[in-house]
Amino acid sequence: MTEQAAGLGQSSRRPGNEGRSPNKDWLRALKLSAAIERDPRRTLGPAFDDVAAMRGDAPAILFEKGGYSFRELSERSRRYARWGLAQGLRKGDAIALVMESRPDYVAIWLGLTRIGVVVALINHNLTGPGLAHCIRVAAPRLIVASPAHCEKCVEAASEINARLVRSDEALESNLAAQSGAPLDLEEAQPTLSDPALYIYTSGTTGLPKAAIVSHRRVMNWALWFCGLIDVTPADRMYDCLPLYHSVGGVVAIWATLLGGGSVVLRERFSASGFWRDVVDYDCTLFQYIGELCRYLAHAAPCEAEKKHRLRMAIGNGLRPEVWPVFEKRFRIPRILEFYAATENNFSLYNVEGEPGSIGRIPAFLAARRTIQLVRYDAENDAPARDEHGFCVPCGSDEPGEAIARIADDFEGYLDQAATEKKIQRNVFKPGDAWMRSGDLMRRDARGFFYFVDRVGDTFRWKGENVATAEVAQAIATFPGVLDVTVYGVEVPGRDGRAGMAAIVVDESFRIAGLYSHLAAQLPAYARPLFLRRADCLQVTETFKHRKRELAAEGFDPRKITDAVFFTSSERSIYAALDLALYEKILAGAVPL
Repeated sequence: MTEQAAGLGQSSRRPGNEGRSPNKDWLRALKLSAAIERDPRRTLGPAFDDVAAMRGDAPAILFEKGGYSFRELSERSRRYARWGLAQGLRKGDAIALVMESRPDYVAIWLGLTRIGVVVALINHNLTGPGLAHCIRVAAPRLIVASPAHCEKCVEAASEINARLVRSDEALESNLAAQSGAPLDLEEAQPTLSDPALYIYTSGTTGLPKAAIVSHRRVMNWALWFCGLIDVTPADRMYDCLPLYHSVGGVVAIWATLLGGGSVVLRERFSASGFWRDVVDYDCTLFQYIGELCRYLAHAAPCEAEKKHRLRMAIGNGLRPEVWPVFEKRFRIPRILEFYAATENNFSLYNVEGEPGSIGRIPAFLAARRTIQLVRYDAENDAPARDEHGFCVPCGSDEPGEAIARIADDFEGYLDQAATEKKIQRNVFKPGDAWMRSGDLMRRDARGFFYFVDRVGDTFRWKGENVATAEVAQAIATFPGVLDVTVYGVEVPGRDGRAGMAAIVVDESFRIAGLYSHLAAQLPAYARPLFLRRADCLQVTETFKHRKRELAAEGFDPRKITDAVFFTSSERSIYAALDLALYEKILAGAVPL
């Protein structure tokens, strides 16, 4: 056990699902979030100060290299606010933050948003043009970078005439000269409607876009989840997600801290060290995203996984086939899966714990959360329109794109053209406006929503839409498959895209049985024609598979060092794809 874990005490165990009422979860979330609008100047800083006054020297952030108590985090953030004012920063200015996950990351953006500065949370893994793009679109007056990432920011800083500040001993000395006392900002104090953060999309299909996140949304995210999770000072949240991401950097941290709980912060996720950390720090909560739970489920067993005291795992992207394995193996009392995207104006929550679902809308919230599923036209990458030019609602269990009515709740991107692209007009009647989520879902007769695919990932083959997530789920249930991603590849002379899957397998995998396994679960047009057996699959920093590079390489055995396999409409087995067979496919001599 680390010194920090040993020295800050143990939290008390609370029950998981015993006596829990989903309606009470909803009501707590509604009650906390309803109070936000009472004072337009009560943003995150003042709200946290009130909690810090009560929690004092209790641990706020625990970190292997040193954390902060509630009092220390509050005071340090106010020192950063005064430092920002001394640098000439004013309400409405932007700064870019390029730093690995550590407690000071939280203190910096909390402090600077106190004075109305907008903080662009930059993915510190970016380099070159991608990094320069993200910094450029934010138009920051300052770039604050840790020593490990300072050098690569030099060119971007000079290009936009921004000052580069190194987070080192010199900055620490400047902070020490500032007061940590409460601020008196008067007119300079931000309001809920002012922008607080720029958070970037992952960039899996192009350069990242900067989503605008207001102080209102920061507070809504934090207090809504604080209520749903029922955070108390007895809780400790394990957060190994990127802090430049809305889930890892806002939801996991501030839902916990505003409830008086503590956050155990890690620089990065480690499957081998995960359960040891959770046990050593006596964590009760864990925030996940994307494929993270799959990696844990496939990791070798360890003694620590039997000793944890987690009462809940919270996150999004837990695949249906992984859910029961993860829940049973690790004895997770409760899983709270939700659907959200940083730029979207709606969310869904699976408060009931229905395996595989991303949530539903209870009857008492239906009026205020107007969401529709509409038929999707894959060829035109847009919602389908009927003969009158309006969108067509989906029936029960029919997949369609989720859209949400726009009131004053869609903040969009810094790029106005990208914002406009997200909006559909004249959807159900002339003049109405709805936001496209970019996600295909289906809704069952009970009202539960299920994720189907990203609209960009869905492709057409033989006149049919193929949902890559559905195909991936079918492959993932085959013995020996550890990881899988599915995408469409171009075949010369053929309309649409043929299905291809990249898989990672263990020694128990037998390819001879895969085709019959898929034939029992998928229609012929959805079964992948090509397989690529890889040692590992590349993911984004938010644990999403990178497909663009795989799709670009296609199925050409001259370009791919991994083993490639092929099947066709006349075969019932996947066979090795050699150069001779590849050339026959290109020549159209092989039926597909």
